[in-house]
Order: sequence, then structure tokens, then C-alpha cells
Amino acid sequence: MFRIAVPNKGSLSEPATTMLTEAGYRQRRDSRELVLTDAENEVEFFFLRPRDIAVYVGAGTVDAGITGRDLLLDSGVEAIEHRPLGFARSRFHFAAPPTSISSIEALAGRRIATSYKVLVERYLAERGITAQVVRLDGAIESTVQLGVADAVADVVETGSTLRAAGLATFGEQILSSEAVLIRPLGDPRPGFETLDRRIAGVLTAREYVLMDYDIPVERVSRAVEISPGLESPTISPLHDRGWAAVRVMVPRRASHRIMDELYDIGARAILVTQIHATRL
Repeated sequence: MFRIAVPNKGSLSEPATTMLTEAGYRQRRDSRELVLTDAENEVEFFFLRPRDIAVYVGAGTVDAGITGRDLLLDSGVEAIEHRPLGFARSRFHFAAPPTSISSIEALAGRRIATSYKVLVERYLAERGITAQVVRLDGAIESTVQLGVADAVADVVETGSTLRAAGLATFGEQILSSEAVLIRPLGDPRPGFETLDRRIAGVLTAREYVLMDYDIPVERVSRAVEISPGLESPTISPLHDRGWAAVRVMVPRRASHRIMDELYDIGARAILVTQIHATRL
């Protein structure tokens, strides 16, 4: 069976499970389950620590996995980031008391606390900066106040936690991270293309909606300019020869604007339908 590693906890876990469910795979109902077999789809799911997933994929123990880009890079293993998944987005920054350190170059010879030692050391080495990187797990922002470090390198969402600890970000962003689908080096293993195609279908279904509308025949060309679709709209004649029915996929975020523009040129009976799955 094709083996897939899934995060068992944290911010990656629930969205990953939801995506796989939408992709047609069976998922666990009890969070204590560590292995689940989906016999119908010939897949085994292994629920692992997010930080360990890249290690299992890199070693070839499992055939694919969902983890964070930051965790993949920090693992130091050789695995392929195949597809970004659009959730669990975060930014990775250096931070320090505002009056102490204000540039990347000023980190030379300083102590930096982080949960991502490999990632930070690689980043500094690429810029010719030598510093002492201290690996810690959890509550990184308090290490400066405790005297363990001079600066931190951590995931930043709103920045409120850092500000509460008297820290401010500085320098360029180290990394922009999000959930990613990863696989071992070499050719994809049998079953991977099916998984990838299903996930791509979920991502497309989340991004687009299906729009149907009626439009006077003489205005079809203008309507197609407003809603061109992924490839081309489906246009069918109505019983009233002066009208045509149009069906087209449009970006979800732009759907209301497109409806307004179509209405303004004479389209009527404009309907929007959610898309549950696609194959493109």
C-alpha cells in the first residue's frame, strides 16, 4: 500500500486531515490512532510528529507526507517539496530588544535561541555570519530576558507575543513557510500521482466556484471577456433563440464582482455553486 505521513497534532494536523477527507480518503476519528488503513484507496496513513515527518519521507520509510516548509528545511534531510498546500502560513524572523540589535550583520558573535537550529545556521552561513545558535523548544521569546540568548529566530504571525516580551523583528524575512506535500528523492512512487491529483483538485475546488447565467446572444462575447473560465466557458442555446446559457468556473474571491459586471451587461438568472472536487 501507498504510505502517507500526516501530522498528528499542532496547527498542521486538522487542516491536513480536512484536506485529505475532501480528497476522498478515510481519516481517523480517534486522535489516539497512530495508523489507519484506507483499503478502498489502497493507502496507509501514519500519524506522526510534524517535525519527524520529513525524516521518515527522506529515509523512504513513507511515500509522501504533509509537513511545514520550515520543518522540512530544518530537518536537514533530502526530500522534495512537491506542492504548497495553502494553509499554516507563517513568517520566520530574527527578533531582539529594539536598542540592542537592528541588523543581520550585528548577529556576528551573538547567541541566538531558536527551535530551528539547522535552518538558522544555514541561513547565517550563507551570509558569512558566525554566531552561537542555541536550540530550544518552546517559549523562545523569553530566552533574551532570561539571559540565555541575545536574539531569537522564531515563527511570527501577528508579532504580539514578541512585543509582549520586549522584542522587535529586524532584518529581512528568513523564510516564508506553509504546509507542503513532500516526497522522497527520485521518481514519484506508484500512487503518488493519484494523491497529488486529488489534492490539486481540492485546492482548485477551494479557489473556484461554478457560475451559471443566461445572457442575450449578442452580448455573449462581452460576457466571455468578463468570465473567461479556466479554458473556455460552456455556451448552450436556450429555447428562446435570443438567449444563451453560460457555465464557467470563476475565482471564488472575484465571484461577486463578476456577478455585478455580468448583470450590468444584461445577464440574468446568475447562479453560483460550490465545487466539491475537480480533476483538471
